Amino acid sequence: MIGQLPEPRRAAFCTISDPETNHPLDQALALWFPGPHSETGEDMAELQLHGGRAVIAATLKALGRLPGLRPAEPGEFTRRAFQNGRLDLTKVEGLADLIGAETEAQRRQAFRQLTGGLGDRAETWRRRLIEVLARVEAGIDFSDEGDVPEDLVAPALKTAAGLRDEIEAALAGAGRGERLRDGLTVAIAGPPNAGKSSLYNRLARRDAAIVSPHPGTTRDVLELHLDLDGYPVTVLDTAGIRPAADPVEQEGVDRARARAAAADLVLWIVDASEQLPDSRALAGEGAELRWLVLNKIDLLRAHPEQSRSQAYSAVFAQVFLTSAKTGEGVQCLLEGMARHAEAAFGGSESALITRLRHRYALEQAHAALSRALFPGLAANEDLLAEELRAASVALGRLLGRVDVEDVLDVIFRDFCIGK
Repeated sequence: MIGQLPEPRRAAFCTISDPETNHPLDQALALWFPGPHSETGEDMAELQLHGGRAVIAATLKALGRLPGLRPAEPGEFTRRAFQNGRLDLTKVEGLADLIGAETEAQRRQAFRQLTGGLGDRAETWRRRLIEVLARVEAGIDFSDEGDVPEDLVAPALKTAAGLRDEIEAALAGAGRGERLRDGLTVAIAGPPNAGKSSLYNRLARRDAAIVSPHPGTTRDVLELHLDLDGYPVTVLDTAGIRPAADPVEQEGVDRARARAAAADLVLWIVDASEQLPDSRALAGEGAELRWLVLNKIDLLRAHPEQSRSQAYSAVFAQVFLTSAKTGEGVQCLLEGMARHAEAAFGGSESALITRLRHRYALEQAHAALSRALFPGLAANEDLLAEELRAASVALGRLLGRVDVEDVLDVIFRDFCIGK
């Protein structure tokens, strides 16, 4: 298609032609990466085309007619890199998170994982464990050999204790990394006609939810993804919580209650222009952390006095005065949500563990090391070796060294075709 093989790892400007018709398709750059020094560890060629649809379609059609060529499956390039030892499984997951990152904080965390934040540390732990295990097993199998030291258990236990403490420290920050990857969930809840959907639209800066003066308009839960100072926040618009005779509306109320209960933060919205009930009656339902938002302040002749909003501080962590119609106070609410997200995600980017799978594997390794250090087990070298082996296998599973076929398809199916 280009008439020559470019010099390895140097871009060559060339004319790309259809090998069947010899018609030129494009003038572009071609690169040649001989294995094993390539992304996948195999021989790879790259064509950097102009981005027109017709150019790409014609080039793909010409490539498809060449013997032995076919389109890549989703994630196939990355999967080949993993299978050829260019990436471990944690780095593959870091790449997937980098592709899916929506905020700056998520991007930084994913890039750290891609460059070995957890994988390199876990590989170091695994190698240390293998060395210790080799010494213990040498003492078991070759105890009668003169060049095998007599006491191999004490150094093994010392190393195992150090590894257990390091893994324990990593596990201590597990929730932060997982939380940043998934984002903070904020549910907008409250009674009907309090302006929940209007506030949701104001945050979305578009008419994302239907707004109507008739109670019970919102039936399902709507989701809005926000980037607040680099931190991911998902805002949920829920149905007005009230007793409902309509089974469809009641289903919406039930869903609202369930999503509010699972949220990290609930914004309880009430109509400030109406008579406000007792603060305990306003507490509503949902997450442990609730903020009160006194909405529709544009309908008041004078804004509620500060002392009036302070009356609810015993029930609500914070109180905000807003007008979803005019936008007054909404920026203050957003700034408060951004500060809350920053506090919730503080130190998350440095966390080693970003997925449940990571935490589960490290918990297994930690448990095995704890059993190895159990008082009295040192006298039974066979059991000690077995626990050290179990810890090593758990770390190997984390990196994708053993027993990973069941998770590979789940990981790679979310990749785009070209990765």
